[in-house]
Amino acid sequence: MKWTAADLSLEQKVGQMFICGFNALTPNEHAKILIEQYQVGGICYFRRNVKTLPQLAELSKSLQQLASDRQKFPLLISIDQEGGMVARIDHEGISRIPGNMALGAAGSAEDAYRVAQIGARELRSLGVNMNFAPCLDVNNNPRNPVIGVRSFGEDPQAVAALGTAAIKGYQEEGVSATAKHFPGHGDTSVDSHLGRASVPHDLERLRSVELYPFAQAIRDGVDAIMTAHVSFPAIEPSDLPATLSRAVLTGLLREEMGFEGLIITDCLEMHAISKEYGIPEGAIRAIAAGADCVLVSHNLSEQTAAIKAVIAAVRSGRLSEDLIDTAVERILALKQRNAKLAEELPVYPIGEVAEETKQLLAQIAGRGITLVKDEGQLPLKPAQAVAVIWPELLSATQVDEAWSKSYTLGDALRSYGVPADDLRVGTDMSDEEVEQAVKAAEGYKQIVVATYTSESRLPAGQQKLVSKLADLEDVTLVIVATRNPYDINDLPPVPTYLCSYENTPYYMNAAAGVLMGQVMPEGKLPVGISEAYPLGWSGNQDYVNN
Repeated sequence: MKWTAADLSLEQKVGQMFICGFNALTPNEHAKILIEQYQVGGICYFRRNVKTLPQLAELSKSLQQLASDRQKFPLLISIDQEGGMVARIDHEGISRIPGNMALGAAGSAEDAYRVAQIGARELRSLGVNMNFAPCLDVNNNPRNPVIGVRSFGEDPQAVAALGTAAIKGYQEEGVSATAKHFPGHGDTSVDSHLGRASVPHDLERLRSVELYPFAQAIRDGVDAIMTAHVSFPAIEPSDLPATLSRAVLTGLLREEMGFEGLIITDCLEMHAISKEYGIPEGAIRAIAAGADCVLVSHNLSEQTAAIKAVIAAVRSGRLSEDLIDTAVERILALKQRNAKLAEELPVYPIGEVAEETKQLLAQIAGRGITLVKDEGQLPLKPAQAVAVIWPELLSATQVDEAWSKSYTLGDALRSYGVPADDLRVGTDMSDEEVEQAVKAAEGYKQIVVATYTSESRLPAGQQKLVSKLADLEDVTLVIVATRNPYDINDLPPVPTYLCSYENTPYYMNAAAGVLMGQVMPEGKLPVGISEAYPLGWSGNQDYVNN
């Protein structure tokens, strides 16, 4: 039986167009109001919804039961499980799959495909049927504060090849992929969580760079595309963000590029929308522009106000009910296809990561580690003590969350039998903390600094720390950029610089292997970080010659 919008009331149809979140580990009153009273079409998970994997699977089952009791259709249950440094689930029993830039450094579409397969199987075992991934943003702005390592890199062809491989891996395993952030958030200097960003390039440039990966994803049948709250004056002269622009969503994405899947907004609670337009007005404008699904992630009063506003806009004639019907038909078609696929695919056990999978992810990590430069310092002396400066995230941001379980580069070195001592610091260090760290490192002949940048620039405290350590005499100093490969641009000249793109366990183990001469750093820079170290650069020849 084909599911259609014909038998639904206006309220039910509008509800299907909303994807919302709530803060609980079980279906609380917030969740019940969304599903039972407003009949929302989807739920979005965050870390606040996850305590254990069995708990999350039970939550998904309970939510679907609520929907089954009240609605005719299952929920889209979604999550931002991009891999690497953006993962809502990092608990025991889940594969810590690599993020995009680490895969970009390895340069293998096959790796991207297999990683997505792993992620999709695990998500589906937990009841998640939509992933807000992969990012198809082309990160060609070194000072981008929000995308960075969430991108495969700065080459549009490489981003397209790896992105479409990941999309195939997710969707073959029954999880709808969501390419984001259309038309491209890679060349911005403002985080749209906090304000309005703009990409000022002309159409020719946009088509050859920002739009190219999305065009390939559409060609290959991506299920959904998420919008960016970013202005594109060449497409929308009025300066509206893409999420609210009919010229972008309907004129460009639907009509010119031929996309037939779901258009999903990024969260309307982000300041680029909520502060300038308000969430209810933003929802109306996004739907009028061509969005099928509206994402409101957190606040119940904002979620219900937006749903009511859209219903009122249809009743007043501001929004056409035909527009609503078309969007709902797309939503129901995707739900029906995913439900059918789920019946055909094998069910994977919860919380079991096969040894074969662990070995594959370890190999992929080795293929991604990039040695940018080494002036004869590697490998480290295995019997000599190593001080590992390890920055820890002390306050979360929209794109940066502390891992639930700590595993440091020092832990990885100790697994190789190295006498390594962790000197833990915050990512943002005061002058006093810098002096304390330098004093703690004195006496070591081998010092490894793991730099960590989640925004556009290496924090000043980490810059000062490396400068002071570089002044020490008769010391082997190695810098490992554990997130942003551009960190070297904010540092004094250093003799050895390695990029891991993330500080997850597989990549810390691989980085430690490189430091000890046990793993060949096979990665190539997926972004140009300076004239001296352009796109595609690898310094592993230095490593071979040591």
